[in-house]
Amino acid sequence: MTLNASDPTKPPHWDEYAEDKPREECGVFGIYSPQPADLAWMTYLGIFAMQHRGQEAAGICVSDGEKFHVEKDLGLVTQVFDERRLDNLRLANARVAIGHVRYSTTGSNLRFNAQPLTTRTNKGILGLAHNGNFVNAREVRDVMLMEGALFATTNDSEVMLNLIARESHMDLVEATAAAMQKLKGGYACVLMSRTQLIGFRDPNGVRPLVIGQRESENGAPGAYVLASEPCALFAVGARLLRDVLPGELVWMDRSGLHSLMVHPGKPTPCAFEWIYFARVDSILDGVDSHAARLRMGAQLAREHPVDADIVVPVPDSGMVAAIGYARESGIPFDYGLYKNPYAGRSFIAPTQEARELKVKMKLSPTAAVAGKRVVLVDDSIVRGTTSRQIVNLLREAGATEVHFRVSSPPIRFPCFYGIDTAARKELVASTHSTEQIRELIGADTLSFISERGLREAVAGPGLCLACFNGEYPAGTPLLNDVDKLALEV
Repeated sequence: MTLNASDPTKPPHWDEYAEDKPREECGVFGIYSPQPADLAWMTYLGIFAMQHRGQEAAGICVSDGEKFHVEKDLGLVTQVFDERRLDNLRLANARVAIGHVRYSTTGSNLRFNAQPLTTRTNKGILGLAHNGNFVNAREVRDVMLMEGALFATTNDSEVMLNLIARESHMDLVEATAAAMQKLKGGYACVLMSRTQLIGFRDPNGVRPLVIGQRESENGAPGAYVLASEPCALFAVGARLLRDVLPGELVWMDRSGLHSLMVHPGKPTPCAFEWIYFARVDSILDGVDSHAARLRMGAQLAREHPVDADIVVPVPDSGMVAAIGYARESGIPFDYGLYKNPYAGRSFIAPTQEARELKVKMKLSPTAAVAGKRVVLVDDSIVRGTTSRQIVNLLREAGATEVHFRVSSPPIRFPCFYGIDTAARKELVASTHSTEQIRELIGADTLSFISERGLREAVAGPGLCLACFNGEYPAGTPLLNDVDKLALEV
C-alpha cells in the first residue's frame, strides 16, 4: 500500500481512521510484601484491572532480595503473560514487584519502550514504571547526552531512571527525591530495588497514585500496594488507605510505610480522570468517578436542555453521563447503540469504504431510536470523525432528530502530561466553532458542558483543564517538543 507522505511509518489517511478519543495514559502497580508471596500473580491481577489505561504493552518485574526477573512485551496483559512467562516471575521468596500497562505518549510503540525499565546502578538493579510525561525531559536528556550518558529507549521514563542512578552518593530515597526536583510535568511512578518499593507523584498531582494494604497474615503486616487506581488494589484483596499526595514520595521496606514531602504544590489533577479515564468504580483524590459522571450529565442537562424523546449514550464512555442527563431532564434513558465487545481499538481500515465501515463494526443502532428525537451523550469530541459517523448511524436507523451533548468542554489544546489527545491542528475545536462542529458532524444541535459546570460536577480538588483552556499548571515543553516522538533523535 502507499504510505503517508508526511509520515511514511503511517498508512494513508491516518487521521481519518484515528481513534476519535483522548487516548489512554498508562497504569502503574507496585507491591511490597513483608512475607514471601506470589507477587507475580498479584501484579498480573493488578495490571489486568487497569488494562483500560493502556493496551499497547505490558510488563512485570519481581525480586526476592537477590534475583531480579523482568518479563514485558507488546500486547494486552493476557497476550503478554502466558503461564510460561508468569512461571518465570514466580520467585519462591518474592518480596517486591512492579507492573505496567502502556499507551505510548512519549516514544514509539516498540518493544524496547515497554516498561518496567530496568538498569544496573551502584544502588543495585532498579526497575521503574511511569505514568505521565516530563515536559523538560528533552532538555535534561540533551545535557546528559553531552556528558556521555547512554539511553536505550526513546521514552522520557528513562530520563528519570538515569537521574536517580547518577546520584551515586545518595541512598535510593534521597536520589529519587533529588530527581523529582529536576523534572517537571505530570507523573506518577513506582520504583523498585531488590528490597524497597517507592512511589512518587508530581507536585500538581496531575496523574493519580493510591496506596493500599492487604490484610495482615500470621500476625505480620499485610503487603503494601501502590497503583494508579483503587480498582487494582481491590483486585489483589487490598483496601484503600489514601492517595499519594501531590509532590509526595512514599516508600515501603521491612520497617513499614514511610513518607517524605519532596515538592509541595497546588493540587490540579487531570479532569479527564473523571470524565473518561478512571474506571467507573474508582475513587481518586476523594472523588467517586461514577458520582462525578452522573453530576456531569445532570449539569449538562441543566446547561443545555432540549425537547427530545430518549437519551442515548455512546457506549461505553458516555454511559454514566447519559444516565445523569436522563435523570435530571426527565427524558427516558435507552440503549440506542449496541457496542460489539469484540471490536478492538487497533482495527486499521486501509480503504475509504473500510473506514466508513469501521464504526459500523463497533457500533450498531437499536430499534429504540426509530421515529425518536434523540439526545446523544458522549464524553468528548476530538477530531469529530467518529461523532459524524455515529450521528449518521442514528439517522439511518430512523432517528428524526439528533441532539449531541458532550460531558467535557471543547478540547482545543494538546495535553503534555501523558494523554495523547492529538496535535492541536488535529483537534476540531481548535479550528472550528461549536456551530461549525455541529455542521461537520451533522447533528441538529451540539452543546458542551462549561468549564465551570465541570468543576462543580467533579466537586473535588482544583483541576487541570489545560486541554480545554490552554492553562498548563505543571509547565510546558520547548516549542519543538510537542509530539510523542520528540526523543527519537
